[in-house]
Amino acid sequence: MRKKLEFVSHGQPYQLEIPAVMGIINCTPDSFLSESRYQLDMQNKIQHWIQMGVDILDVGGQSTRPGADYIDADTEWSRVEPVILWIRKTFPHQVISIDTFHPEVALKALKLGVHIINDVSAGQWVVGMQDIIRAFDVPYIIMHAQGNPQTMQANPTYANVVQDIIFFFQNKIEEILESKPNAQLWIDPGFGFGKNFEHNQTILQNLSALSVLNYPILAGLSRKKMIQTTLNVSAEDAQLGSTLAHLLAAVKGASVIRTHDVDASITLKKIFNTFN
Repeated sequence: MRKKLEFVSHGQPYQLEIPAVMGIINCTPDSFLSESRYQLDMQNKIQHWIQMGVDILDVGGQSTRPGADYIDADTEWSRVEPVILWIRKTFPHQVISIDTFHPEVALKALKLGVHIINDVSAGQWVVGMQDIIRAFDVPYIIMHAQGNPQTMQANPTYANVVQDIIFFFQNKIEEILESKPNAQLWIDPGFGFGKNFEHNQTILQNLSALSVLNYPILAGLSRKKMIQTTLNVSAEDAQLGSTLAHLLAAVKGASVIRTHDVDASITLKKIFNTFN
């Protein structure tokens, strides 16, 4: 029997076949992968993704690549609001996540019917996300990041990267559950966020260790520097490497794969569930 990722959002139960495919929609002018940036012609791509069976569309208006500039909440919302409205109107049953660390943006998105909050800061960069989580019954994705986009790749250091990440999640989960005991949490180890190549390699090799936390694991390896470095290719040429890395993550227990390459990832999912 195929495993399901089960959750409730706005009172509605959902079941997504694992590994759920989360397609990235960057409403930014400076995403590291130019082809993923939202443009009017990307509406056709989104429609194609939905027809293919994408599970979640992850809409974000702020680049968090290393060195990216900080964007205020109003600017971020102006980028994502028209995209969310278009998806909600055109595909009302499509599951959407909002990729933001701004509580104001999360709140406005949830009021438009967005189903999931994807917070790369785990509530650490801006105060107030805990209040949003307490007020809404939706999944909250918490990611581990050492530092912020301006500082995270300066000199990332760990005693033991896997154990340090597990310790971080244990503390963060306890903190959230004190405020909302029935919070629906997913965890993301944050590949490339305050980690060097060896750290990322170790996390992927030991991803199954995070299952001790008993929460769904999200793996976001798509076109990341670790893939580019391994294959000596640019982000534009890293699709195959990303897909294979996501397959490895799924084998090691990832419930969700966050990807620029939805078609390839849906193929991965079919193969994984047919032969695994």
